Amino acid sequence: LAHAALRELLGPHVKQYGSLVAPNRLRFDFAHFRPLSSRDTDDIESLVNEQIRKNQAVKTDVMGVQEAVAAGALAFFGDKYGDQVRVVSVDTFSKELCGGTHCRQTGEIGVFRLISETGVAAGVRRIECVTGSGAFMQIKQLAHEVKELSELLKTAPSELVAKTRRLLTQLKDKERELEQVKLKMASGAKDEATVRTVKGIQVHAQRVDGMEGGELRTLADQIRDKLKSGVVALGGVKDDKVSLLVVVTKDLTARLKAGDLIREMAAAVGGTGGGRPEMAQAGGKNPEGVGVALNKIFELVERTVGE
Repeated sequence: LAHAALRELLGPHVKQYGSLVAPNRLRFDFAHFRPLSSRDTDDIESLVNEQIRKNQAVKTDVMGVQEAVAAGALAFFGDKYGDQVRVVSVDTFSKELCGGTHCRQTGEIGVFRLISETGVAAGVRRIECVTGSGAFMQIKQLAHEVKELSELLKTAPSELVAKTRRLLTQLKDKERELEQVKLKMASGAKDEATVRTVKGIQVHAQRVDGMEGGELRTLADQIRDKLKSGVVALGGVKDDKVSLLVVVTKDLTARLKAGDLIREMAAAVGGTGGGRPEMAQAGGKNPEGVGVALNKIFELVERTVGE
């Protein structure tokens, strides 16, 4: 039934590449050129269940291979058949060569649920399905999970999707607010920053833990705009991962390249880095080296400008 539904809804190019069939579940591999959409899986599930509800007779005939193919039976994925084959038919909906056991009526299946769809190779998709008591247990489990979510979110099951969307929007808003607070705190943390003039160039080095790459770039841009002309070096640790960032104002990139500076700083934290002349980033595995890396920026600027 699943194979016939796939061919009817997706096209005649669908053919079986392999399967696993158990009493209450099945896995079916088939030729198809793209992932199935939610609508595809819903339509397949609906079509199979329609055939189950019709409670149609499952007819079995034994005949010659050529006679079976001439009668419209599908032969699977290059299997070798004997002179006589078993043809299983469900009314006009499905007719295949198959040696497995079957129900006498489609209604015996009970219910069909398509629970997953994945790719297993180029041009080959896989569906996994449950039937009968397996489908009932899966539906029961989903019902329990919906009930638990409703209790956690204090909303009716019918409102779960809308409530979840609102919460996700609120979470994103709070994350943006938190990012702004962190940036304000970092930009105002003068005691954590060291600013020196090296060979006539302002160099700002600052440790800012708990920030990710995007937050470091935003903070560096703010500091650069205040400096007007100079070098900004930021570094910190988040979740045991080291991040370094160097920004050089455009008027200085003829003498100082952010990529060159970051590569030498990265060695202190056991990492590597690179980037453009005006901005470069690095990562590392040694949190204890952050202070060394930031202090090194002054030496690097002095040495590079002096060359």
